[in-house]
Amino acid sequence: MSTKDNHSFTPIHPHQHNLVRSLNLLDIVMVGIAAMIGGAIFVLTGPAIGLAGSAVIIAFIINAIITLFTAMGYAELGSALPEAGGGYLWVREGLPRPNAFFSGWMSWLAHIIAGSLYAVGFGSFFASFLQSTGILSIDSLFGIIPIDKLFAVIAVAIFAFVNIRGTSETGKIGTVVTMFQLVAIVSIIVAGLWTMANNPSWPANFSDFMPMGLGGLAAAMGLTFIAFEGYEVIVQSGEEVKNPKRNIPRAIFISLALVVLMYCLVAFVSIGAIFPDAAPAWQFIGLNGELGISKAAELFMPYGFFVVLIGGIVSTLAALNATTFSSARVAFAMGRHYNLPHKLSEIHPKFKTPFMAVLLSTLIMAIMAYALPLEAIAQASAVIFLLLFTQVNASVIKIRRMYDNTLDYGFRTPFFPIIPVTGIVLMMGLALYLLVIAPFSWLITVLWALVGFAVYRILTFTKEIANYCPIVTTEGNLSRKDFRILIPYTADDPDRLIKYAIRIAREKDAEINIVRTITIPHQTPLSAGVAFIDSARNAFEPLRDLLNKENVVYHFLLRVSHDTTEAILSTIAEQKINLLIGDYEYIRASNKLQNLITCDYLAIRARRDDALLAVEREEFYKIQQSLGIRKNMVILYDDGDNSNEILRVTDYFANSGNFNLIVVALNRNTKMINEKKTEFNNTAERKEYKSDYLARKEYFKQAGVDFNEIYVSGEIEKDAMQFGKLLLESVLVYNPDLIITESSLGKYSLLSKSKFANLLIYQVRCPVIVVKDVAFPLIHFSMRIVKQITGRMNPLYLTKLTRRHNAK
Repeated sequence: MSTKDNHSFTPIHPHQHNLVRSLNLLDIVMVGIAAMIGGAIFVLTGPAIGLAGSAVIIAFIINAIITLFTAMGYAELGSALPEAGGGYLWVREGLPRPNAFFSGWMSWLAHIIAGSLYAVGFGSFFASFLQSTGILSIDSLFGIIPIDKLFAVIAVAIFAFVNIRGTSETGKIGTVVTMFQLVAIVSIIVAGLWTMANNPSWPANFSDFMPMGLGGLAAAMGLTFIAFEGYEVIVQSGEEVKNPKRNIPRAIFISLALVVLMYCLVAFVSIGAIFPDAAPAWQFIGLNGELGISKAAELFMPYGFFVVLIGGIVSTLAALNATTFSSARVAFAMGRHYNLPHKLSEIHPKFKTPFMAVLLSTLIMAIMAYALPLEAIAQASAVIFLLLFTQVNASVIKIRRMYDNTLDYGFRTPFFPIIPVTGIVLMMGLALYLLVIAPFSWLITVLWALVGFAVYRILTFTKEIANYCPIVTTEGNLSRKDFRILIPYTADDPDRLIKYAIRIAREKDAEINIVRTITIPHQTPLSAGVAFIDSARNAFEPLRDLLNKENVVYHFLLRVSHDTTEAILSTIAEQKINLLIGDYEYIRASNKLQNLITCDYLAIRARRDDALLAVEREEFYKIQQSLGIRKNMVILYDDGDNSNEILRVTDYFANSGNFNLIVVALNRNTKMINEKKTEFNNTAERKEYKSDYLARKEYFKQAGVDFNEIYVSGEIEKDAMQFGKLLLESVLVYNPDLIITESSLGKYSLLSKSKFANLLIYQVRCPVIVVKDVAFPLIHFSMRIVKQITGRMNPLYLTKLTRRHNAK
């Protein structure tokens, strides 16, 4: 087995069906424009003007600026990882399970809902056009089937056929349809500007620029924001784009700029080119709601109503084509990765398109278009897209950190990570805003997520793991424990970490799981790993004997995979692991493991001659205890995100009574450093220092633990080597036999490849345990706020330390 981590990203598996690159820059620009304009430019602009007045133009511009934060992330990852699936693929690579499934599941539904809406919009526009021209005089077929719904289903069927026929044909038809759409929009803009040029009083229409105040501006932004997110469709075509590194970023920015310009100009001429008698221009448009732009166009251009009507027909067709294309790519990518039935990843033998994914997506789309009241459900698509964009922004950060040196970017987001972090805040803020103004949208989102969770746990999760890193053999006890420890097997020194796991297992009444991965080259089928089963079983014999001797519940798992880290992550998810105990060098070298792991972990640099952690029954320790000889356990404590977890780990190893506990804590109180203060003259002064000085010291002393505080100035902390030497000297003075440290000290990580980490880890001659608490950043942030408010640490584990230390 190889324990080498795969640092380079290989997006397309050699055994997968791959799509054909046939779309040029113009094709995908038109796809993006079609998706962003849809019918919204004619339907939503009128109500938005009614909410914000002339300030709707500012609303469009602000929305464009807000969406630009996320668009840059899409441009970066779309250029570096141009594979079908877009956001789903990136979340899969950048965030832990089950984020990928949920992003794909929600994105698939959102695109299908959007496509259904465009189909219904087309049916309504087309039926109105036929009825207004006298061509059609009925509202239903046979008195049963609504004629507009029939047209909607026919449109879905036509574009299903077009998308199956071929990506090139899809792009060409989409380009033609979008060109007609642009002609209609440009004709409205030109006619409006011509009318304004011939009427010098037009500026009066903008005199009351923001009639409804900032509240109206915000409402207009909320109504129209989602219209500017169609660039997501562009990246769905990544695997079919020629020169994606160059063309995907360009297409995103070109389409976004053109769409924002068109929205602003349509709103500008609609307000500026009309002069109604009964009400101001903005109010006249707003009162007519969805027909506002149509009514305005009637007043400043010949056949304006019909031009808008035809524009709506063409726009909805273009958007339907784009969403049919993108929904099928999401389903195709999920099928490829076994998050949906693998049948969906099949490629048509002649047309080289994902025809099964197209058929299923359009079937659901047609059913929804015909049978469901989409207006209410459609609000959920906005929430779903916002949650997806939040995940993608997080993935931008994670993927840059994991694969930065191995990816070939065509565009890099500037001011990293400020831009994606801002995108996360903005997307979540808008999603919560929708919770206030449209709570039903969140209800639908939550219900669909629950359905997805059931599908994931019951159907797709096991199939995904079985295809990427199957278990070929397993043995051990039949019983299971609630707390589960995992150790990756290392062939060169298989029992190096097992004694650490035994100690914790006995403390927590836990089970130990040992996973060995037979790593197979990507070009070789996983079935080749079966040949290694017997030798792997034999290698486990010494560990089996040790675990049976210690009466610890254990399970041995043998997996076959192309990626060792993927096998470990899959085991953590599948076996519901609570704690990973791994070799420090391996964890430090694996950015993927550090970023995607979903349980707490200990990165241990053990020593081959380490007798410290032998089990307590051995005579050596009995003799030591009888003589009162204890080892020194030094805890390097920074009161950071891992502060509670390090107390848990300390508690695991302190129970034997063989250790003197010494805490070396960091103190950054500038005033205390300058004045070298250790005593306080009055209660107020004592209270001032309580949260950052007394709290830690008092609690540790309460636990009977030796306490040493290092005063760290800002200047020292800025210099990594000076800071590291200060910490190293403070630890070595106690002649440690075991060091337990938080994974981050100050702004420096001990799990990175840095001189700071080398200095602290490799300059000591004893085992080092690096503790990492894997919790959501929001949880860490909340805990930190609570500690700051109360001035107290979590006393739970210190109470345990007090009991055990005093019992020595």
